[in-house]
Formats: sequence, structure tokens, C-alpha cells
Amino acid sequence: MEVIPLFEQYPLLRKKLAYVPLGEFPTPVQKLERLGAELGISQLYIKRDDLSGKVYGGNKPRKLEFILGNVLRSKAREVIAFGGVGSNHALATAIYAQKVGLKSISMLMPQPNAHYVRRNLLMSYHYGAELHLCGAGLESARNMPLVYLATAFQLLRRRLKKGYFPQLIPIGGSSPLGVIGFVNAAFELSKQITNGEMPKPEYIYVACGTMGTAAGLILGLKAAKLNSRVVSVRVTSEKLVNTRGMIKLINKTNSLLHSLDASFPRFEFSAADIEIRHDYFGKRYALFTKEGMEAVSLMREREGIKLDGTYTGKTLAALTDDAKSGSLRGRTILFWNTLNSRDFSDVVSSIDYHSLPPDFHRYFEAEVQPLDRD
Repeated sequence: MEVIPLFEQYPLLRKKLAYVPLGEFPTPVQKLERLGAELGISQLYIKRDDLSGKVYGGNKPRKLEFILGNVLRSKAREVIAFGGVGSNHALATAIYAQKVGLKSISMLMPQPNAHYVRRNLLMSYHYGAELHLCGAGLESARNMPLVYLATAFQLLRRRLKKGYFPQLIPIGGSSPLGVIGFVNAAFELSKQITNGEMPKPEYIYVACGTMGTAAGLILGLKAAKLNSRVVSVRVTSEKLVNTRGMIKLINKTNSLLHSLDASFPRFEFSAADIEIRHDYFGKRYALFTKEGMEAVSLMREREGIKLDGTYTGKTLAALTDDAKSGSLRGRTILFWNTLNSRDFSDVVSSIDYHSLPPDFHRYFEAEVQPLDRD
């Protein structure tokens, strides 16, 4: 039987929470010797969630194990995922939904073009996702009403044609169920620390796009009695990532777990427990920054590990600046890699983009953004 650290600590949750195994866990922790020497941090580690799945890694499989488990329990047959055109969440949902016998529908919003956008679209198509371009871009004031309208149309269309509604998955998978995946991840890390794989980190740096990963870690670390501080680096609009929203998401997840197992503690969280770094976002979502791409290059050159310009590069840029300021000297630091690093170039090279709906062809015909060196 698969060992799930959260269920080991709270066995009643195993009976109450629907769960489907999708990932390859635990993911390794690795000391970054060369990068640490470069930055003057003798105890610098990385959590290799980029290796969390055989086909597709990153932070999404952890969330989807609980989200799709609940979908299967509900007997729903289809799911609707939301994100930008290059959404990692929408792609991961397509891959793992197909694995468990579900149909995935992706409601995708415009974003700056990049090579990874093309790859994710082609992979989503390969895994049978139904792709729809909707909205006006994540930062637009008109965006959500347009997305709601397009989604309502798809829901009604399914209901009339097939007799049932698909189940909606919140953007980024950042519902309380999805957040539980990272509560579990915190207990996984606690076991790795106990086993001597790394010292207890004082700071954990993580990309923060829809807050689910950071929220789960903050709650899980508290429950696991680890006083590591999560440094959340905002990579989306402040409307999506903010202190008030983070506390609300943590509290909802805490309430859910306590309602399922009364032995799971109830905690009080305040703004003092939340650290969100806003200075590395750049001008808009998915637009790469000079500092972020320098960090991507630094990680590749020193450690041979892939990062990206939208999420993890900006996160490492924050860590790098903190190291240069001297504030991390003598401390144990963990960089949580939320990016997929599995290679699927053979799959995408065999697909003609003209097979996709015409709305998406422009992402293959227009230039990518200037800082995207892929």
C-alpha cells in the first residue's frame, strides 16, 4: 500500500478523503553545492517536485491526487480546468484526467507567447483535452465575465447533449482539496528531515500563482510542527495572490481537514504568518523578466536543473537577491521547484499545430516574447 504521510499521521483522513495515486513520491531533496557556493549559502537545497510524475511533474500532480479522487467519487465523467493558454495546470489536468478515465475541457485565456505555451497546447491536444480560447487575458477587468459566460455555455451544452454537467476545477487547482496535496507535501518533507536527507530549512522559497502550493505548505508545516517560513513569490496579479486571500484559503483547508478528522488541529493564522514577495512579478502575468531569466540561466549553468520564466525563475531571482543582501548567510534554505522537467519533445514534434482549434494557431505563427530563449 502506498505510504501517504498525511494519512500516516491522521488515519481517519484515509477513510474520509477520496484520493487517487498519480505521482512519484516522495520527490527527492538535493543539496545545491555549486549554486550555494555561488550565492554564499552553504546549506542550500532544492525540493525536486519537477520529478513528481513520470509523464508530467511539477506541483500539479499533488493537487490532482485529491481533486480527481473526489471527482471519481462523485461519478462525474468530465472536468473543466482554467488557466492561461500555456497553463501547466490545464495540461496536467488533461494528462491525469485521461489516466483515470475522465474527459478534460480546458478554458484558456490569452497570455504572452512563449515556447512552453506551444508545447503545452500540443500536449493538451495529444492527451485529448477539448481546448477553448476565452476571456481577455488574466489581468483584464473584462476577463472573468467573459470566462464565466464561455464556461456557462459549455456547461449548458454538455447538459443538453449528454445529460450531465462537468465538474469545475478552480484555476491552478487551488481549492481546499487541492491545497491538501501540499499539506501532505509538508509532512513528506518532515519525514525527509527526520530521515536525515536535509536539515530543517529556515526559509522555503516557492512560486505563488494561485496560492494553493504556498497555502498547503504553510498549514502543513504548522501541523507537522516545523517552524520553517514559507517565502511566497508572487507571479500573477495581486488580485489572485494577496495576504487576505492566502489566510482565507488556509483557513478553509484547515476547517475541511478538522471536519473530517477532529484530531487535526485548528490553527489561528494572521498576516504575520504570511510572507508574499511582490517585487519579482514584472509587468504582467507570463511576461518574462531580465532578473528571472538570469536566475534561470544560473540554475542551468550551476546545477543543470531547468527553471522557467513565468514561475520558478522569478522565485529564484528573489532568493538570489536575498542571498546577495547577506540575509541568508548561515541559514538553511529550501527552493521548492514547482516546474515540470519531464521531456515530452518527441510527442509534440509529431503533432501539426493545425490540428488544434484555429483560435490557437496564432501562438505558433507569431513570435515568442523577446526574453524567451527556451
